[in-house]
Amino acid sequence: MLLTITTTHKPATDLGFLLHKHPDKFQSVELSIGKAHVFYPDSSEEKTTVALLLDIDPIDMVRGARNLSGKEFTLGQYVNDRPYVASSFMSVALSKAFATAMNGKCKDRPELVDTKMSFDVKIAVLPAPRGGEILIRKLFEPLDYKVNLQRHILDDKFKNWGESKYFTAELSNTITTKELLSHLYVLIPALDNDKHYFVSQNEIEKLLEKGKGWLETHPEKEQITRRYLINLGSLTRQALERLNDGEEPELDKETGLTQEEIRKKETLDQQRRSLVLEQLIKSKAETVLDLGCGEGKLLRMLIKEKQFSKIAGMDVSYNELTKAKDRLHWEEMAPKQKDRIELFQGALTYNDKRLEGFDAAAIVEVIEHLDENRLQSFERVVFECAKPKTVILTTPNAEYNELFKNIKAETMRHTDHRFEWTRKEFEEWAKKVAKNNNYKVEFLPVGQEEEMIGAPSQMGIFTYGNQST
Repeated sequence: MLLTITTTHKPATDLGFLLHKHPDKFQSVELSIGKAHVFYPDSSEEKTTVALLLDIDPIDMVRGARNLSGKEFTLGQYVNDRPYVASSFMSVALSKAFATAMNGKCKDRPELVDTKMSFDVKIAVLPAPRGGEILIRKLFEPLDYKVNLQRHILDDKFKNWGESKYFTAELSNTITTKELLSHLYVLIPALDNDKHYFVSQNEIEKLLEKGKGWLETHPEKEQITRRYLINLGSLTRQALERLNDGEEPELDKETGLTQEEIRKKETLDQQRRSLVLEQLIKSKAETVLDLGCGEGKLLRMLIKEKQFSKIAGMDVSYNELTKAKDRLHWEEMAPKQKDRIELFQGALTYNDKRLEGFDAAAIVEVIEHLDENRLQSFERVVFECAKPKTVILTTPNAEYNELFKNIKAETMRHTDHRFEWTRKEFEEWAKKVAKNNNYKVEFLPVGQEEEMIGAPSQMGIFTYGNQST
């Protein structure tokens, strides 16, 4: 586990004074689980590099482990990545090896404490199991770091196994030494989110002390705080309240999310329905069918648009249809409004004459609830038999799941999902359906797009009468 810090500040040897570590000496610091070694691979007035090497004792690590095994792997205490990745072990080593510099003190050259220097930091290897490259960039780039990442494959001999969660990170910035060390101290374990020691009230004090001056204004402060405190709701709530100068962050007791994050989640749902409505209006449809209408969120939006003279909602669940009626205030609805809308129970895998004759159909986050071997029946019911002129269909983008904190690798966004597709998989399926049924299909992202992994959901807009290319 190696971290190097390089500066080309003139003279670069000032770094030695700040760190209180002489370039000509190899020094070691005792840790509870091994040793941290400090040495200088380079030391000149033009360029100085200091290296922090952790030598973790796997036996001591198992003896004092809070939880290294996880729930999925019985031998996890003995076979794990802890000796090889930068995590909370590295934070402890930084605080012990460079305590004076981290506290902003320099006895021999006090003027250097507030001197900004150009730094190049290399961390090998950095784990990011939830969020990957996107998460690393979200944490460091708002602090003006230039970030260069190399993702490692699982095994050079078995390249078809794919990429791992491990990155070699190169970070560049011009800041003070104290700022650099405090950023590394907080953000490295926040990325890994697996502390090797018991997290208690004291960790709040450490977080606030090391995050002073930058964490309170960081756009990802809530995520950093939660991950640093390993998602412990009560500690996170206290820390955020103090970061917000006493303003209650309003963590939801059930989900552990802040109100801001809940609003973001709601905004995605709203964005999805708003985009569906926009495309339905754009299609000039007058009669619309909401397949899998659920509790009627889209129906409530549709009924406000005078363009739609006939609106129908179908769902397999009678309870959901009852909720939809309640949300639509069915009993108090004016007769003219009630004449425009119809609700009925049905399944998307069985041919139903009631589905025929509509200008457009909306199928919003529905198909992933079907077994994949039932998709052919769904395609026939909707595209061959009902055959609306326009079909607006959305489904989750599986690639985006790595950004969700509570989703484990290789699992789906919701337990009742039967499958989730990548963008490529969805487009291949949609183009095939369009070609087989004389539709043209276009694709739109739903929600904020992230580089390389796309948006949270994906939309296909099928238009009848034009062969897909």
